[in-house]
Amino acid sequence: MSTVVAVPSAMPGGLDAQMGMHFGHCDIYTIVEIEDNKIKSVSTLENVPHQQGGCLAPVQHLASHNVNVLLAGGMGMRPLMGFQQVGVQVFFAGNQLTVGSAVNAYIAGQLQPFSLEFTCGGGHAH
Repeated sequence: MSTVVAVPSAMPGGLDAQMGMHFGHCDIYTIVEIEDNKIKSVSTLENVPHQQGGCLAPVQHLASHNVNVLLAGGMGMRPLMGFQQVGVQVFFAGNQLTVGSAVNAYIAGQLQPFSLEFTCGGGHAH
């Protein structure tokens, strides 16, 4: 069974892209399909504007694209709760510089679940 991982990314996305540190304000998402602890495919997914549905719009957007896991550096409490409600696991990857390093750390089991201590007040202030 495969896992679909989304990673907030700087343009143009992909494994070599810098991580977008706040999931809702990133340029694009890199979508990585993992099967048997190996990267099976890599694609990108545009972000949606915050205005439509506020901070829960990206949550619904990712869930509608079959994302099971999100690797993030920062997010507010509301989207974290939203991800939990739609069954998307969120892991803290704020100490990773690139999408590829975050994905490899996830595969190696080195990322901890995103908890309230990692949440920010929203926007760009962490």
